[in-house]
Parts: sequence; structure tokens; C-alpha cells
Amino acid sequence: MRCWREPIGTPDMQAGISSASLLPAAPAPFALIAGNDFSTLPADAEVALRHMGLRPERLDVSGTSGEGAAFRLRLGDLYLTAAPAGDRAVARIDPAHPSTSSLAASLPADWRTGGRCWFFEPAPIGSEDEEKPSMRDFFMMASLLIDLFDASHFFWGPARLWSDAKQFRASTAEMLASGMPPVLHLIAFRQHDAGEVEIIRTRGLAHFGGQEMEAARPTGWTVADLVRRLARLSLDIIINGPVRGARRLPGLDPGEWISMAPRGPSEALLVEFGRNP
Repeated sequence: MRCWREPIGTPDMQAGISSASLLPAAPAPFALIAGNDFSTLPADAEVALRHMGLRPERLDVSGTSGEGAAFRLRLGDLYLTAAPAGDRAVARIDPAHPSTSSLAASLPADWRTGGRCWFFEPAPIGSEDEEKPSMRDFFMMASLLIDLFDASHFFWGPARLWSDAKQFRASTAEMLASGMPPVLHLIAFRQHDAGEVEIIRTRGLAHFGGQEMEAARPTGWTVADLVRRLARLSLDIIINGPVRGARRLPGLDPGEWISMAPRGPSEALLVEFGRNP
């Protein structure tokens, strides 16, 4: 599947979708809102994690971003630390913070209490030169943890984005079968007012595609119209790589065009949508 009528990446980035090229990024922190209270039952939590094949090891909680029972988990070459979220972690994931986004997912009022919120971080093992764990293993582990915790909500660190855990779980299963990443659960599309113009900027795309992007909402378009197109373009950047030079391509609808202009390594890709007369 291609998002546009021609790929936007360089030729050597267009060889297809594989486990290596699908998500060429490192695992990142995430959080879950559990349906069960694991904080007061560390022995039961350890047994449950072991039954899932995640090989838990007890940790000193002082070395993690959590409090209470802490574990190192393993799946293949991937290691994660897991613990009930402490104050530092809660500050990073608070849905009330202006920089945190939500994909139609309102957290329960008691999400901070009762050990319901668990925080997970990659746990480096070995030297920096060793090959990084695959994101495929990462999402497989996240799916197992969602099932184990009967999680209601999922937080993805690079985008600072909360979404419905069951929907994320279903999207991950589809990704593992088809190779299509769950873009809406991995990238936040944030609205910004710039005078008379409304801007939508991505957050979290750079973790996978090496760049963020932004676009002004064209007259007559809804926010959903623009987000739908930016999500498709995000998928193409994830699969094919970042846009290195100015491009103009056909859009999704007949007569529609897309203009893309990189502005520098630290600035977002500028995207413009228009229609031929």
C-alpha cells in the first residue's frame, strides 16, 4: 500500500516493508492504566509476568521511574523496566498537562491511585554498539502487557499521547500482520493558532521518520480532513524515510496537490495542500 501516487523517500528506502525497515527506531517509554491492582500484590504480579513469558527479575525501585514493586522484563533481545508510576513518571504523563495529547481517551478519575498506572522504560543491556532491539518485539511485549494488566489506556512517550489500550492492541496486531504502523497511536497531531491561520503540527514522527511536519488548515477543510492527510503522509515518511528536498506531489483527491519543503534539521517539514484551478 502506498499513501500517495508516488513514494516520497529516496530509492534505497523503497525496497518494501520488512521487520527491520518497518519501524527503524529505538523502543521508548510508555505507560498503562491497569484494570487490576498490581502494586499491593508484587508476588502475584511476578507470577503473572512469568506466565506471559516475560522473565521478570526483581529490581531496586530507586533505579526506576516508579515506586513499589519493580521488575526487569525480557522478550527476545528487548529489556524493559516496569513499576507502578512514581511522582516523576506521573509528571511526564499527566493528561492535564498542556503538552500531553489524547486520542479520544479520557482517563479514569482515579488513574493515579491504587497502583493502576504502571510505567515502562527500555533497560539498556550491554554496550552502546550492540544492535538495538526491534520495535516488532517492543510492540509484541506492549500487547502482552495490555492483556496481562487488562489495561484501559496506553501512553506513548515520544508523542506524549494517551489512547485507548484495546484499540492500540488491535492496531498493533494489524501492524504485525500487514506491516502498517498504528500511526494515530504513535503520533500526536496538535493544533496551534497562528493569527488567522490554524496550524497542525506532528509530535512523535521524528522518533520514527527523522522529522516532524506542520501544515496550515486550508480554507473549507475541517481539522479531521487535514489530520487524515497528515496521518497518511506520516505513514509514508515512517516507511520511506524523511523528505530531504522540496517536492510537489498529487494529493489524495483528484486535482489536489501537496507541496513539501524541508527547512533545516531542527525544524519541521513544511507541508502545504492545495487544489488546481
